[in-house]
Amino acid sequence: MHIQDTHWSSASALAAGGATASAAAGNGRGDGPRTAPLRVDAQRNLEHVLRAAREVFGELGYGAPMEDVARRARVGVGTVYRRFPSKDVLVRRIAEEETSRLTDQARAALGQEDEPWSALSRFLRTSVASGAGRLLPPQVLRVGVPEEVGGSGAGAEEARVPQQRTQPAAGELRLVPEEREPVAGAEDDAGAAALLEVVGRLVDRARAAGELRPDVSVSDVLLVIATAAPSLPDAAQQAAASSRLLDILLEGLRSRP
Repeated sequence: MHIQDTHWSSASALAAGGATASAAAGNGRGDGPRTAPLRVDAQRNLEHVLRAAREVFGELGYGAPMEDVARRARVGVGTVYRRFPSKDVLVRRIAEEETSRLTDQARAALGQEDEPWSALSRFLRTSVASGAGRLLPPQVLRVGVPEEVGGSGAGAEEARVPQQRTQPAAGELRLVPEEREPVAGAEDDAGAAALLEVVGRLVDRARAAGELRPDVSVSDVLLVIATAAPSLPDAAQQAAASSRLLDILLEGLRSRP
C-alpha cells in the first residue's frame, strides 16, 4: 500500500510538473510574440509622434492642436494622449529637446571655431538651418531689454542675460498662445539657463574681439534665430529666404570701424 501511494504521488508530481512546464512553454510561446512587437510598436509610435510634433509645431507654432500632430504621425489622437497626457507636456518635451539641441550646437561652435565671429556666425547658421527658430522655447524667446538700460556701461552688461516679461509687449514674437502657455518647470529653467550661458560666451567673445556691436545682447542673437526662420509653403523658397535673411541680419550684428 505504501509503495503504491508513493508511486502514485511521484506520478502525480511528474504530471503536475509536466503540465506546469507545458503551460510555461505555452505562455512563453504566446506572450513572447505578443509582448515584444507591442514594445517595438510603442517605441516606433513615440518616435513618430515626436517627429510629427516637431514638424507641426515648426510649421504652425506651439498653438497647433494635438489632432494635427496625430494626423501627421498617422496615429490616433488617443495614442498621442497616452504618451503625453496633455498638450503642455508634449510642448515641454519638444521645447526641452530643442533647447538641448541648440545648446549642443552652441558648444560645438564655441569649441571648434577659434575665431569669435566665426563661432557666433556658425552657431546662427546651424541653428537657422535646423529650423530652430520656429521651435525656440517660450521662456527663452520672450526676452526684452529693460527700458532704462542704455547701449553701454554696466546697464548693457546686465541686459546681456534676457529678462522674461510677465505681460508681452505688442508685436512681440510668440510661439505659444497666451491662454495655453505651458508653465516652465525646474528642468525647463535649467535647460534654458545652460543655453543662455553658452550663447552668452559666444556673444562675449565676439564683442571682446571687436567683431560684434557692443549693444548686441543674448536676446538679440536668439531673436535673430527666430526672425531668420520664415514659414513659406515651398521648402526650397524657405531655405533660400532663411539664408538670405540671415546674411542680412549677420551684417547688422557686426561692428563697424
